[in-house]
Amino acid sequence: MRTLISTAFISLDGVVEAPGGEPGYRNSGWTFKDIEFVPEAFEIKGREQQEATAMLLGRTSYEAFSPVWPDMEEFAHYRAMPKYVVSTTLTDQELVANWGRTTILRSLDEVAALKETEGGPIIVHGSATLNHGLSDAGLIDRYHLLVYPLLLGAGKRLFSTTDKDTQKLKLVEHEVYSNGLQKQVLDVVR
Repeated sequence: MRTLISTAFISLDGVVEAPGGEPGYRNSGWTFKDIEFVPEAFEIKGREQQEATAMLLGRTSYEAFSPVWPDMEEFAHYRAMPKYVVSTTLTDQELVANWGRTTILRSLDEVAALKETEGGPIIVHGSATLNHGLSDAGLIDRYHLLVYPLLLGAGKRLFSTTDKDTQKLKLVEHEVYSNGLQKQVLDVVR
């Protein structure tokens, strides 16, 4: 079974909305405003590109990333990687042509089936709503979190608010950086 990894920039209070400056959120761009850049904190981002063999996105994140990431040198490894977008409304005609093979999945059952295929880790970027569904369905195996020392208040959150049994996580890698960022790699305990 393939490992499904959710990766996120996250505030201390759990917000993941608009970390890179996406419009429509009052704290948009919070990952680089008033936070000193410390290159070693982002080592995990390069490692994710090297280790992942596929990318999974929700429709909203796909629509935000697909016009930009294909031409960005820092995301070069993602160009050739197979991409999967979970959406009930997106059509093949709406997919960008310059970002490699992209397949639309219509349900979490299709994501579960993808996990059963041969291959390495599948990385999930952004996609707050998708993360809620994946977590509630027990499909996430690992979290890669860069936790920012910020309280953002309102905003889309990474974790579902569904009333469910306790989900235990095991911290398998961590580091604290000079700017206050924390790397937390957590495996989901089954």
